Amino acid sequence: MEQASITVSTTSRTYNVTLGEGALARLRETLDRAGAPARRFVVSSPLVWRLHGRTFLGALQAEPILVPDGERFKQLSTVSRVYEALIRANADRASTLITFGGGVIGDLAGFAAATYLRGIALVHVPTTLLAQVDSAIGGKVGVNHVLGKNLIGAFYQPHVVLIDPGLLATLPRREFRAGLYEVIKYGMTSSPKLLETIAQDRRAIFARRGDVLTALIMESCRIKAEVVSADEKESGPRRILNFGHTAGHALETVTKYRRFRHGEAVAYGMLVAAELARNRSAVADRDRQLLADVITCLGPLPPVADIAAAEVIEAMRHDKKMVAGRLHFVLPTAVGATKIVDDVTEKEIAKALRRVGIKR
Repeated sequence: MEQASITVSTTSRTYNVTLGEGALARLRETLDRAGAPARRFVVSSPLVWRLHGRTFLGALQAEPILVPDGERFKQLSTVSRVYEALIRANADRASTLITFGGGVIGDLAGFAAATYLRGIALVHVPTTLLAQVDSAIGGKVGVNHVLGKNLIGAFYQPHVVLIDPGLLATLPRREFRAGLYEVIKYGMTSSPKLLETIAQDRRAIFARRGDVLTALIMESCRIKAEVVSADEKESGPRRILNFGHTAGHALETVTKYRRFRHGEAVAYGMLVAAELARNRSAVADRDRQLLADVITCLGPLPPVADIAAAEVIEAMRHDKKMVAGRLHFVLPTAVGATKIVDDVTEKEIAKALRRVGIKR
């Protein structure tokens, strides 16, 4: 299949997101064209490497560094394992670090690239839907802290992002569904048509039909690239991409990153934000209901009735979106439109949490 390319233009780097079935086979050519240094290392997880390592090495000979995957391993101790491997291999500044995995691998290995020798070349080859539509693009890298998600990190743009939808064939259904919630985020913030596509074509999407899936990924990447190009470091328009992430990150934190896939937590976060908006008469109930219906039609979310609202609210106090002591919330105003507020009260948040099923 012919490859498509989307340009991300930021003040620190301009790079391409290359997308297409079979794109992995042209990895060496893509890296050479992007000017990525020839000494190349790949960070992956044992599972991804077992499934796709042979294909990767068929496209590019690189020295593998395997680290555990999952949000609970997205911490500085795991990044230290990457540092150690690079140091032992005498990796210098003429080196490229390739991330080959989902969002956790991309975030933590990207942070290693940003900080090893004060920065070496970074390339993302995402293998999950969530990473392909969201986390691999935009330069956010980092790790979690026990008190909050993504509190330690940097903005560090890659040399190139290469997306091969064919890698999604082995992705478990739950992981695939988790990525779709991030696509819903783009629909609610920027593209009513994208939300409609998920609602109407979900059978083809879950069947991973190449044309439908590629178009879905392409539109999500286009939106992300456009937003990041306008606001690289989240000082303005890029903040809309935090829709669903305030409550979502808090849910991940209070459950110690063990209960939710990231996209599932974001789904709850979007529902919470929509309830806040409805309570303020900021969004029509039909639009709030449409969001809820699309989320529901994808399948079940993990239970939340045993989670204490007070703990979720406390976790929000440590959210990186706190500015001058005020928590910034992205609220939907219509399908495809949002606004950012900084005056949401704890009473409002508690009410919204109860509405989505957090009873304690």
